[in-house]
Amino acid sequence: MGELSKLPNIAAKLEAQLADVGITTVQELKDVGSCEAWRRILARDPSACFMRLAALEGAIQGLRWHHLDDEIKRSLKAFYTASRAEMDITKS
Repeated sequence: MGELSKLPNIAAKLEAQLADVGITTVQELKDVGSCEAWRRILARDPSACFMRLAALEGAIQGLRWHHLDDEIKRSLKAFYTASRAEMDITKS
């Protein structure tokens, strides 16, 4: 386990997915941001869910994703929904 697994919400599987998309340090994750990191993961793993997106944001903020501010959760949910819809359109 590497540096990212020391953050809240980042277990071995998510850390491996981040490494697969070129994010291996805490600073890289912060620089890229949760939405872009999740989008990169989604491109390789269509099962990437909202909780994974929220987990990434929580990791960046240093807290469990359950404790994210409600406004941040709403914003992430809107991004998630739009990204999923875009992915569905692209598949058609």
